[in-house]
Amino acid sequence: MERLAGRIILLWGWRRALVAFLAGALAVLGQAPYDFFAACFIAFPLLVWLLDGATGEVSGSLIRRLKPAFAVGWWFGFGYFLAGLWWIGSALLVEADSFAWALPFAVVGIPLALAFFYGFATALARLLWSSDIGRIAALAFAFGLAEWLRGFLFTGFPWNAVGYAAMPVPLLMQSVSLVGMVGMNTLAVFVFALPALLAARRHLRLGAVLLVALVAAHVGFGYVRLGAPVPSDGRAIDVRIVQPSVDLSEKWDASVRDRIFATLMGLSAATPEPGHNKPQLILWPETSVPFLFTERPDALTALGDMLGDGQMLIAGAVREEGVSAANADSRYYNSVVAINDKGEIADAVDKVHLVPFGEYLPFADLFSRFGVGQLVAGPMNFSAGNERHPIVVPGGIRALPFICYEVIFPDLVSVDATSSDLIVNVTNDAWFGDTPGPYQHFRQAQIRAVENGMPLLRAANNGISAIVDPRGRVVDALAINARGTIDARVPIARQSFVSAGQRRINGMLIMLLFAVAAFTLNVRQRLRVN
Repeated sequence: MERLAGRIILLWGWRRALVAFLAGALAVLGQAPYDFFAACFIAFPLLVWLLDGATGEVSGSLIRRLKPAFAVGWWFGFGYFLAGLWWIGSALLVEADSFAWALPFAVVGIPLALAFFYGFATALARLLWSSDIGRIAALAFAFGLAEWLRGFLFTGFPWNAVGYAAMPVPLLMQSVSLVGMVGMNTLAVFVFALPALLAARRHLRLGAVLLVALVAAHVGFGYVRLGAPVPSDGRAIDVRIVQPSVDLSEKWDASVRDRIFATLMGLSAATPEPGHNKPQLILWPETSVPFLFTERPDALTALGDMLGDGQMLIAGAVREEGVSAANADSRYYNSVVAINDKGEIADAVDKVHLVPFGEYLPFADLFSRFGVGQLVAGPMNFSAGNERHPIVVPGGIRALPFICYEVIFPDLVSVDATSSDLIVNVTNDAWFGDTPGPYQHFRQAQIRAVENGMPLLRAANNGISAIVDPRGRVVDALAINARGTIDARVPIARQSFVSAGQRRINGMLIMLLFAVAAFTLNVRQRLRVN
């Protein structure tokens, strides 16, 4: 091990960049759908050894001293995000004639940009570097901070955060309810990087003790929490989730809209299988309604006729505002609408966090000069909603909707879920086909249920639609590209282990603890050398 580490440390130029790139790509195997977290126990020690050798000009400026470390992290990040997000390009191939030109910008450009976060992390870690376990603490702190920043800077995109690799199954998901994603990201990097101590042998015993203790605590807490009964307030709701698996090439085709609508209606009205009650709540995916209700009011009448007494439909739909003779400019919202048994829209919630370039065009005036418009998601640009609120469904149960990738933002879901009983996620991942994308998206939604201790209802156009209990266990699900329904009785159980605010504090305290440990050991080494 010492010989291997020595060779990695002495790498230079393109060889160092290549190993960093491959290590980052290897780490993606820890994410869904692969869930091979053992790969991270190789990737992160490689990153530590690469940083051991990433020394800049001692007499130069701070930037010159940190430039080699930044480059290692950037190449690691580029490999990680390129291998983990290549499937984004699939969305541009749905209408290849119009958008294939943008494929390199999506497949390569997004990883190029996201890699700067990991470059920042390794440069920051190198500031606190030492020759012992302190450098592992420094890397954990820096990655924890970088992943936190990735959640909100430049609109935020915390997809495939490192901490998800430590949570492939419900047994290993429960710790997130205590320390949140900030804590999980920090702890995951620390544990994954600890085998790097095998090379130098210094602090090896301490590292082994910490690794065993943290893994045992992680598994033990999961075992205890999964074994404990999920508390219920006695309420329950019978739900039906509809997965229509509509071909995206037809989605906005006016000639087949009636057929798509009829498919949704037929699946919703089907008689429940033996052992299941008539659903009180029916859930359709994101933008599943294939037309505007303002243009087809007869559709609401048809829905009212289809719904029985006391039933409610929550459907993803495009909502239009500003339609009048005096106002020719309409505004469109990616929304969910709640339709009661009278065919009335009882409530609606608009998507607040839109996808840049997919649902709206940032700096639209500037891009329009170069002929660049919205790339995917539909025939119009969307406006962002002002706020999110729970929809009251049958039984007085409060269902809080998140549209598409809104559910990947831990703080967004934690803040809004404080006065709700159910998390509802509607999405249309058909843009990405049968690639890792839909599996990664589902995993992140699954973790939100665990964090908040709430059931999750998820309707996706072509999968993965599912019902997830408050401990992250999948009650039932439909596979990718399947067409059908899920019927289930969902008990209302809400018991987060700690409050969202306390979970955030716990995660920040863990990150700060590693920062203090790294700083202390760094100063101690400097004093010893001097």
